[in-house]
Amino acid sequence: MGTGLLGMSVPSSFLSELQRRNVLRAGALYIGAIWALTQGVAQLGPVFGAPEWITRGFVVAGAIGFPFWLAFAWFFEFTPEGLKRERDVEPGESITHTTGRKLDFWIIGVLAVAVVLLLTNQLVSRRDTAAAVPDQSIAVLPLANDGGNQDEQYFSDGLSEDLIITLSRFADLKVISRGSSFKFRDSKDDSRTIAAKLGVAHLLEGSVRRVGDAVRVSAAIVHAADGSTLWSERYDRPYRDLFALQDEISNAVAGALKAKLLTSGAAVAQTDRPPSGNLDAYAAYLQGAFYNARATAADHQQAVAHYTTAIQLDPHYARAWAGLSAEWTSFAQQNLEGAAAQETYGEARKAADKAVELQPDLAAAYAARATLRRNADFDWAGAEADSRRAVELAPADGGAKFSLGVSLATFGKPEEAIVLTRQAIQINPLRASWHTWVSSYLSSVDRLDEAEAAIRKSIALQPDGTGYYQLLTIIQIQRGDAKAALAAAENEPEGAWKRLAIAMARQIGSDKAAADATLQELIEKDATFSPYQIAEIYALRRDADKTFEWLDRTWANRDPGITSLLTDPFILRYRDDPRFAVFCKKAGLPTATEAKALP
Repeated sequence: MGTGLLGMSVPSSFLSELQRRNVLRAGALYIGAIWALTQGVAQLGPVFGAPEWITRGFVVAGAIGFPFWLAFAWFFEFTPEGLKRERDVEPGESITHTTGRKLDFWIIGVLAVAVVLLLTNQLVSRRDTAAAVPDQSIAVLPLANDGGNQDEQYFSDGLSEDLIITLSRFADLKVISRGSSFKFRDSKDDSRTIAAKLGVAHLLEGSVRRVGDAVRVSAAIVHAADGSTLWSERYDRPYRDLFALQDEISNAVAGALKAKLLTSGAAVAQTDRPPSGNLDAYAAYLQGAFYNARATAADHQQAVAHYTTAIQLDPHYARAWAGLSAEWTSFAQQNLEGAAAQETYGEARKAADKAVELQPDLAAAYAARATLRRNADFDWAGAEADSRRAVELAPADGGAKFSLGVSLATFGKPEEAIVLTRQAIQINPLRASWHTWVSSYLSSVDRLDEAEAAIRKSIALQPDGTGYYQLLTIIQIQRGDAKAALAAAENEPEGAWKRLAIAMARQIGSDKAAADATLQELIEKDATFSPYQIAEIYALRRDADKTFEWLDRTWANRDPGITSLLTDPFILRYRDDPRFAVFCKKAGLPTATEAKALP
C-alpha cells in the first residue's frame, strides 16, 4: 500500500496507474504554468492599468481548474491519431512513455521561465525601491514626552516640528512633513515598516524631558533597512538655550546624513521661532499649533487663545500671526456661513496681511493668505501669486506645493497641478485628501486608471473619509459603468456626499424615475450648500439651461466648488456655449480656450 495526500492509504497499483497515465506529470506542469503565468500577470498588470485583484483572481481560477485538469489527464491520452479516451486506446498502441518524456521537458521549461520571472521581479522591485527611496531622506517621529505631564505634550511636539522645519533647509535632504510622520506616534511597527510607509531611508527618534529650567533631549538616527543606529546623542541644556539646542541637534543630524544647506535661489531659511527670541511667546505658539493640529471645533478656541497670547507677548511674531489666520480660515470654512463666516474671514485677512507685512520672506504667511484668498475672496490670481511665492521661499514645504497645484488647476492647468500635488505627496505621503485632489486632476484629463488608483489610496489611508467614494463614482460614470458607479456611491458614508454620489450614479442608469427622484432630494436637502454639484448633475443630464442656472447660484452663494470649473469633465461639455464664457468672466476665470493659452 502507498501513502497518499492527508496520510490516506492509496493502493500502490493506483499510484502506478497515475504515473503510467502521466497524471502526476500533468499536475506538475499545470502548477508550474500557473506559477509562471501569475508572475507575468503580476508584472504586466500595472503596465496596462489592471486592478490589483486581477492577480488574486487568476490564482483562484487556477486552483479551481486544477482538479478538472487532473481528471482530464486521467481520462484522456494523446496518441498519434490525436486525443482519445484512455479506455479506447489499446495497450500496444499507448505512447504514454514518450508523452511522459515530452512532459518532463515541458515541466523543466515552464519552471525555468517561472524562476526567471521571479528573479526579474525581485531585481526590478529592489531597483525601483532603491530609486524611490534616496539615502539622504529622513522622517522625524514625534519625540516622546518623558516629563510625565501630558500638558507638556505640546512642547515635545513643538521641538519635533522645529526639527522638521530646520532640516528642510538642507537642499539634498528629503524630510517628511509632520502630517505624515506624526501618524506613527506610539506605533508598534518596526523601523523598516514605518520607513517604507513614509518612503525614507532613516528615522529620527528620541525623547524630551523638561524639568523647571532644564531640558534633556535624547535623539538617534535609525537606519531603517537593518534597524542599526547611525548616530545618537543626549543633550542637557538650560531652557534659555533652547533655540541653540535645536540648531545643534539639526546640524548634527544633517552632518550624519552628509546633507548641505541651501545656498542659492529664492529659498529662505524658515523657522517657527519669534525673531525676538521670546521663549514664552514661542511656548504659546507651540500650544496654538498643537490645538490647531487636532483640527476639531472644540480645539478652535484654544488654538486662537494661544496664538493670541503669543502675539501679545511678541507683536512682531509673524509666524503666530500666520497661524492665527490659518486657524480662522479653517474654522470659517468648516463651521460657518453667511455673515458669521464673512466676519471670521475678516479676522483671518487682518492676521495674514500682518504676517506678510512683518516678515515678507515667511512662506507660512503667504500660504495662509493664499488659502484665504481662494476660499473667502475668490481672488484666484492673488491666491496663485501667494502660493507661488510660498513655494519659492520654501521649496520643501508640501503644503505650499499643494496650494499652488490647486491654484493652477483652478486656472485650467490640471497637468501642472498633477506634478505639483505628487511632489507634495512625496513630502507628506499619508495625507489622504491630497491623493483625492490628484485623483480629481487625473480624472479631468481622462487618465482614469491612474485616477482610480489615487482615490483608492485615499480610501486605504482614511476608510471613513467623506467624498472619496463620490469621486470614485465620477470615475465610473466617465467609464460609462452604471453598475460600478452605483456600487461606489453606496459605499460613501451617510450624509450630503452620499446623496450627491447616488444622484450622480442614477443619472446614467436605466431607471429614469430614480434619477429624477434622487436629484429632487438633493435639491430639497442640499441646495444651499451644494449648488455647484447640482449644476454638475444637470450637465451630466445634458440640460444646459439648468446647468447655467445652478452655476449662477454657485456664484451667488460663493460655493468653493467653483474652483473645479475648468477641470470638471461634466461642466466642460458646455465650454463652447456662449454662456460659459460669460460665466467665466463673471467669476474672474479664463475660458477653457484661454486657459490653454496661458503661460
